[in-house]
Order: sequence, then structure tokens, then C-alpha cells
Amino acid sequence: MQYLKDYDLARDIVQESFVNLWEKRDTIDPSGSLKSYLSTTVKNRCINTLRDNKKFDRSLIEFEGLDPHDGYMGQDHLIAEELKTKIEEATNELPEKCREIFLKNRHEHMKYQEIADELKISIKTVEAQMSKALKHMREKLAEYITVLLIMMEFFKNP
Repeated sequence: MQYLKDYDLARDIVQESFVNLWEKRDTIDPSGSLKSYLSTTVKNRCINTLRDNKKFDRSLIEFEGLDPHDGYMGQDHLIAEELKTKIEEATNELPEKCREIFLKNRHEHMKYQEIADELKISIKTVEAQMSKALKHMREKLAEYITVLLIMMEFFKNP
């Protein structure tokens, strides 16, 4: 309900997630958290539904101030600045070498092999550091993901 604001659709997605869990029961690690698995599955399915079906409730979008035709573009600057600050904070929290590799990849658009060659480290080290950095960024910026997806939809289809 938090994402979709549609009880029947939310209920269907939860049911599909349980069916999916049952179908994949042989491949899922039983020592892992089922609650976490289900929560992530439901959240991802909700986001995919919003993206794929574009089933937005116009009144909710207007109430939330997300309608690009109702002055949202003026608010965009504030949201972008806040997000930029959060990204910088999350990036600065990374260990030095991890941050350096992350910035070379994301800001300088260097490929993993180029980073490995420049820093004289193995590509596996670059991959491990990028994985660590991306996990950290996902955790620190999780609350902004839904907002970003909605914003991208509006900017793609004004």
C-alpha cells in the first residue's frame, strides 16, 4: 500500500511474491532472512509495477506535489540539491581507496580495467571495491530511490 496506494494491486503483488518464494524454495538459502527476501521482492515488484504500468493516481501525485505540470519543476532544484548533498555525504563515508575507485568509475567514467591499470591493482580488487561502494550507496540512499524513479518517469514523459 505504501507504494501503490491500491489495496487490490498491493494484495496481488504480495500473493505473487509468496508464490514466487514457494516456486524458488529449492534455490533460496534457508539460512538467509525470509522476511528480508519477501520485503525486497514485494518492494521491487511494486516499483516495477509503477514503472511498467504507470498506474499513478493523479490526485495522489498532485497532493504529493509531484505533478510536473503543477509547478513541480520549481521544487526540483531543492530535491536535486538535497539528493546531491546526500550522495556527497555517502561518498565521503567510503574508505579512501574505495571512494577513489568509485569516483573514477562514476565521475570520470573509467572502466574497471582502466582503473586497475592506473592504480596498478587487479581488476578483481576494483570489482570488490565497487561492489562495496555500491552496496553502501544503496543503503545510504534507499529512501530516495522511489522519489528518483518517479522523477525519472516525469522527466521522460512530460
